Amino acid sequence: MKAIQVAIPGDASKMQYVDVPKPTIKSNSLLVKNEFSGVNFIDTYIRSGLYPVPMPTLLGREGSGVIEEVGADVTGFNVGDRVAYLTVNNSYAEYSLINPERAVLLPQSTPSDAAAACMLQGLTALTFVRRAYAVKKGDIILIHAAAGGTGQLMVQLCKYFGATVIGTTSSEEKAKIATDAGADHIIYYTREDVPTRVREITNGQMVNAVFDGVGKSTFQASFDSLRRCGTLVSFGNASGKVPPIEINILSKGNIVLLRPMLNDYIHTHEEFAEASSTLMKLINEGHLNINVCKVFDLQNAADAHHYIEAGKTTGKILLKI
Repeated sequence: MKAIQVAIPGDASKMQYVDVPKPTIKSNSLLVKNEFSGVNFIDTYIRSGLYPVPMPTLLGREGSGVIEEVGADVTGFNVGDRVAYLTVNNSYAEYSLINPERAVLLPQSTPSDAAAACMLQGLTALTFVRRAYAVKKGDIILIHAAAGGTGQLMVQLCKYFGATVIGTTSSEEKAKIATDAGADHIIYYTREDVPTRVREITNGQMVNAVFDGVGKSTFQASFDSLRRCGTLVSFGNASGKVPPIEINILSKGNIVLLRPMLNDYIHTHEEFAEASSTLMKLINEGHLNINVCKVFDLQNAADAHHYIEAGKTTGKILLKI
């Protein structure tokens, strides 16, 4: 089968469109013929070596497609069923061998592209706004990169749970996207001082929580935007890894700092099933809009990585298999 493989860590030029063996079904797995694979920043971290893995490796943490084979010990799935799934570094490929406990059946009304687009970012957004910091009515929340794929979903979810949302973006075009998603206020982080604007917008109250997927360049601004007993959820490295901090800085205002990962919020099958069913319900009821901003063919996966690393995204990027 065709797949994207990385043999040596590095920039997007290290991604190769190659022939690799098609996976062989195992008793406790599903073999899926992929239709779409989601592209995420974590894929660039794996490719670059920021998150070290054994090489050579395939890429891709989520996808959608049709079940081609069902393992002998698997129940609840049949050949021909449409599924969306989470996986570990194998969805940039024509076929993926997946764990049925990380797959969800799709109704006919759910398009395959939207299904692939919602899994990683959707579950991240949902679990973070419920478990990293439980957003509630009356909260004021700051969301960095509010026009990005995860950012837009966080904006929509925070509004759904009753919060006022301040979103940061870099341009008027992205500001409109964030506003359309529900953001109440916009800060242009490239030309405005974020904590100063937060203080102005909130009349000095500052925010209950910050969701920061940008990392190094926004960490201090996020910290300085919090009110007493506020929570900083730092969950990405889009601008680089956050340097080590002195733990005593958290004493100023009794700040809570988290660096969560999705997998530990959906570690058990029960946790995954609850989160994924809630996510699909919110999508099907129209509370969450999945915005696919760009689709690349599988062989052009390197172009997709250039696109996401250049900060051009205004939603989800997919690979069409």
